[in-house]
Amino acid sequence: MITAVELGLIYAIVALGVYLTFRVLNFPDLTVDGSFTTGAGTAGVLIVQGVNPFLATAAAFLAGAIAGLITGLLHTKGNINGLLAGILTMIGLYSINLRIMGASNVPLLGEDTLFTMMYGFVDRGIASIAVLIVVALLFKLVIDWYLHTDTGMALQATGDNELMIRSFAVSTDRQKIYGLMISNGLVAVAGALVAQYQGFVDIQMGIGLILVGLASVIVGQAIFGSRLVIQATFAVLLGAVLYRLAIQFALNAGLNPNDMKLLSALLVIAALLLPQWSGFRRLAKWRRGLGAGGGSAMLTAEGADAAAEAESTPAEEVVEEPAGAPAAEGSGGSAEPGGAGETGQTGQTGQKES
Repeated sequence: MITAVELGLIYAIVALGVYLTFRVLNFPDLTVDGSFTTGAGTAGVLIVQGVNPFLATAAAFLAGAIAGLITGLLHTKGNINGLLAGILTMIGLYSINLRIMGASNVPLLGEDTLFTMMYGFVDRGIASIAVLIVVALLFKLVIDWYLHTDTGMALQATGDNELMIRSFAVSTDRQKIYGLMISNGLVAVAGALVAQYQGFVDIQMGIGLILVGLASVIVGQAIFGSRLVIQATFAVLLGAVLYRLAIQFALNAGLNPNDMKLLSALLVIAALLLPQWSGFRRLAKWRRGLGAGGGSAMLTAEGADAAAEAESTPAEEVVEEPAGAPAAEGSGGSAEPGGAGETGQTGQTGQKES
């Protein structure tokens, strides 16, 4: 269980990257299957060569950002469909990753990694999970901050309405490239962390990763909502942890490990179909009511009865009382019957004279 939670918190960084492209930028990016291994291979090779693990992880981010840059240039400058651009980059990265690693597998056993350093200060368990929670929240806060800057707002607008934001002289091509670079940089960092966590880098470790990211995003936002950016990113983190826990429970129940991809696909399908269930829609309305104003946003039983009585009251009863009330001083009108008619006649006379 501890391993599942730790991996869930690491893969939460992948989910944040997928959230930027899939939800914010509305871009189906499949580059992540290759950039994940690129980050793992870059960090692994540098660590084996004696580079500090922190610097190796930072280099992994740069390598992933370059992969995202290639996809962005293929799409924006080469006018290639976004889905196809991501597939082309992903395929090309397979050979590039083999060049970086020099072999199909790079062992990190006996090397100093971020996790060997962490376990030197804290015990594996609650303490290590707390450290990873802090790390995941730091990435989340950085994403929240970025999406509230001018550039981040432009990125969101590009995903919402590309034509509209382009009319404000914003380069949508540049925003797409920025989003893809940041997204794949985060995915590469997660790849570097996974490699250091499990103690080796494998050329196949990134295959199917897009499904993991989508499952985390969709499951998390289906359960916890996504009305605000802060809420959406928090839901993504929790979705990644829930996804890994679901996988762990399935393995503990005796499910064949070869069926994990099928289980992931079923989880995504369930998360996509869940919002269409009437009971879930009622739950979503209740959650939005809490977000709008807590308890004041929800009607109590007495409030509901009062609202029903108000709706059943005829309109004549509402306007009957002030019908005979005296007019306010200085209102310019008359309370006597026919006052309005005289005013109307005066207006008509003025129109004829003009």
